Amino acid sequence: MRKQFYHFIESGQIHHKKSKYYDYGMIAIILLSIVPLLFKQQTPLLSSIDTLTFLVFVVDYLCRWLTADFILKRGRMSFLLYPFSLMAILDLLCILPYISLLNNSFKLLKVIRMIRALRVIKLFRYSKNIRIITNVLKHQKDALLIVGVLATSYIFVSALILFNIEPDTFPSFFDAIYWATISLTTVGYGDIYATSILGKTMTMISALVGIAIVALPAGIITAGYMEEIAKTQNGSQERT
Repeated sequence: MRKQFYHFIESGQIHHKKSKYYDYGMIAIILLSIVPLLFKQQTPLLSSIDTLTFLVFVVDYLCRWLTADFILKRGRMSFLLYPFSLMAILDLLCILPYISLLNNSFKLLKVIRMIRALRVIKLFRYSKNIRIITNVLKHQKDALLIVGVLATSYIFVSALILFNIEPDTFPSFFDAIYWATISLTTVGYGDIYATSILGKTMTMISALVGIAIVALPAGIITAGYMEEIAKTQNGSQERT
């Protein structure tokens, strides 16, 4: 019985039509829950929407918790581990703001509204392409981590050099980090820029290095995405 219920609420169940209807319904509820965030003033209608979506999210959270052993496949330990999984934490963050709003604490209102916006991320659970990208990031995390460390190291070193070369241009080290970041990503807002010959040379080098560093993760993710697509297609062919 619980296994059938798991197949019903779990997204992406190919052979379960009711599961697809549940997915579509949850997508509609998630989008509906964002509506109150579009207005500054709370009205009775918006409060009703908040209450409705809150109750649906609570039921969904409890249902997934009750079927956690099918999700994590760790036996009884699954019920203890599930609340600490990424999607469970996200689900909980979408529920807690409603409870906090009952206190009418104005100081926390802006933070609460920001957390409620995380409900949009719940849509990722119901998107096949997003799940593929998530798998790509998991499988390519080592390569992406190396690129991230390389980019961070270059930003720090180039910022340190410019901070010492042009102390008048960069009042603080954070300003130098900001310059190095926008130069490496080839954004270049123009609000902070080098004025000396050496500084301009560093800017040009940063722009060129930035093109290479931005291209690296793009290539890694693209290759991983194509690999995941191939696996998905092969799996579909084997089932047929």
